Amino acid sequence: MTEVRHISPEEEDRMIEAEFADVLSGYMRSNHRKKVEIIERAYRFAKAAHSGVRRRSGEPYILHPIAVAKIASQEIGLGSTSICAALLHDVVEDTDYTVADIEQHFGAKIAQLVEGLTKISGGIFGDKASAQAENFRKLLLTMSEDIRVVLVKMADRLHNMRTLGSMAPNKQYKIAGETLYIYAPLAHRLGLFAIKTELEDLAFKYEHPKTYETISRKIAESEARRSEVYTDFSLPIKEKLNSMGLKYEAKARLKSVYSIWNKMETKHVPFEEVYDLYAMRIVFDCDDPSREKAICWNIYAAITDLYRLHPERTRDWISTPKANGYQALHLTVMGPDGNWIEVQIRSRRMDEIAEKGFAAHWKYKIGEGDEESELNVWLRTIKDILDNPEPSAIDFLDTLKLNLFSSEIVVFTPKGELITLPAGATVLDAAFALHTELGTHCIAGKVNHKLVPLSSILSSGDQVEILTSQSQTPQAEWAEFLVTAHARTRLRAALRKLRQPLTAKGREILREWLAEHNIPDTNAVITKILGTYHIANRDSLCYQLGNEEIMLGEFLVKALRKPAEASDKSSLLGRILRIGKKKPDSPAPEAEAAAAVPKVNVKEIYTLRCDDRGNANFVTADCCSPIPGDDSLGFITDAGTVEIHTLDCPRAQVLKASYGPRIVATRWENTGAKFKARIHIEGIDRHGILQELTTLITTHLAIDIRKLDIEASAEVFTCDLWVRVFSVEAVNDLIDKTLTINGVKSATRIQ
Repeated sequence: MTEVRHISPEEEDRMIEAEFADVLSGYMRSNHRKKVEIIERAYRFAKAAHSGVRRRSGEPYILHPIAVAKIASQEIGLGSTSICAALLHDVVEDTDYTVADIEQHFGAKIAQLVEGLTKISGGIFGDKASAQAENFRKLLLTMSEDIRVVLVKMADRLHNMRTLGSMAPNKQYKIAGETLYIYAPLAHRLGLFAIKTELEDLAFKYEHPKTYETISRKIAESEARRSEVYTDFSLPIKEKLNSMGLKYEAKARLKSVYSIWNKMETKHVPFEEVYDLYAMRIVFDCDDPSREKAICWNIYAAITDLYRLHPERTRDWISTPKANGYQALHLTVMGPDGNWIEVQIRSRRMDEIAEKGFAAHWKYKIGEGDEESELNVWLRTIKDILDNPEPSAIDFLDTLKLNLFSSEIVVFTPKGELITLPAGATVLDAAFALHTELGTHCIAGKVNHKLVPLSSILSSGDQVEILTSQSQTPQAEWAEFLVTAHARTRLRAALRKLRQPLTAKGREILREWLAEHNIPDTNAVITKILGTYHIANRDSLCYQLGNEEIMLGEFLVKALRKPAEASDKSSLLGRILRIGKKKPDSPAPEAEAAAAVPKVNVKEIYTLRCDDRGNANFVTADCCSPIPGDDSLGFITDAGTVEIHTLDCPRAQVLKASYGPRIVATRWENTGAKFKARIHIEGIDRHGILQELTTLITTHLAIDIRKLDIEASAEVFTCDLWVRVFSVEAVNDLIDKTLTINGVKSATRIQ
């Protein structure tokens, strides 16, 4: 971000011109056709349109489009059309100019990209994103029409993340949350590895600033030791490669702060026990693409002559590239310090594609080759999801995410056809990937010539044959073991088609029953019925009625009429139900409802208070059970209450991405209240260890135990412990003290 200081208009203009000159010089160094004139015109147009406007940080607004254009050009590798679109991407949204004006000045293609970018800004990532799934579809429809729209949007998001410090805390949480939930996975899926890594690190920095600072400091402190180990490890390899006459570059690639933290969280280990902090990357020059594969395997042979190979951690993404075009040969060997070290081998071409994704394919003129056809397969999947959208915005996001951030496997049909699937995919996923009819009539599969059920999980390299029967019909329980978004979408469509007659019959039964008992068909009434029978939605209710799985009993009549009668007197629900009866001068129900909901100022930090009797101005979410000291955020529910989640709670990620305007930054106030926390302990079993543990907790630490589950198998024990504590500090102290007990090997908090 350009440092903002008080300077004269002339100096400011010189600074802006210098920033644009930097964009142009980078473009001139690329191998794109040099269309400088149209880029300069787009810049002058945007500069005039945004004249006098400033960003929240105080800098001239035009510096933002210039920065986006620079990222699009120099970090993603896009050409003049995309650079112009980047320079103009906010003109239609923020000024009086229209898409027609853009088309008149710059042509249809640039106008189409600008229109796509304008749609996205008001869509999935706009303030009204949660209101309707239609906004989500805008992003994906535009992406499937021209992938450059999303590549420019990625550049826009990266610059916004780099300058996020000037935003209010609740906005930081919203933007960081949707970045982790959608943008980073999207960057991964498009092969933009460097951008994906930076987005994750920046989002993590704003969500967990203290943890980010701690890990960064520890990385810096361990750098000397790490450098020494890398030198000892790499020297013999470099000597071998030199003797082979290769022109290459070898360097240590450090794990990102976010990926180190992720490993610490998933493996429940401290920083000091994350041994694979770095990998070695070897990038060699080769003018003949047909020789790349042979050179990779020659380097592999040279390294395995020097070091012991880990037999299960070799990854050949040269023969079968990832769906995002990534190609490389990965192997893991034992280093001189006794720890495993990953080595990545790739050509210069592969390296650029790995860092810049699909944009780099254009540089190497791959055209409509294997890698781009893989992109088209993925875009067809996106279109498939669009054709069968989820009713709920959050469900739609989750369905999309299934196909964004999953590791991939490659399986084969008996005829040798390749199918790329996410890790964890089943026989039924493969059936739907081949054809919807195969999926809906699938009864079993043969994996490597062995008969297996539909739910069998596939591994890379498996040969899969699908067995079908015309008498087979889709089953709702199949959704439990489907992994791909394509298969889930197709199954739901097939079930809807199959259930349609019974659903229509049930709809009529419901209508007649409500009319017979003079009960209004309102959302409140239907919600009550759904809750009584534990059914998810109205369609499922109608289907079960039509299929005679449930019946509407007389007991419901009293339950449904009672709230309606009470509402006629005083309740908010009653006032809403009486919309048709209200007097002309009575306030609108929406205004009454708004007045009944407590106001929370999302722009200010919300103070969390709770007394020792449990009276609180918030509710804690069961999904993550935050306690004082946790990095947390508030979500304003429909009822107006503030629901607290930890920042890294999976549910909170969805809320930040979908309901940004209802997110509020929070801080804990010291109170006398206690909160429940769960600790998982593992160790070597011995006589008296349980007594030592309980004595430590109840006597020495004066902590209340609420529940204790302990199980011993052979010489090993596991223990789940629920306690009541004042704060995170008490939990950390308990864990530290527990680890001093002889035999205890690990103790971690479970959320």
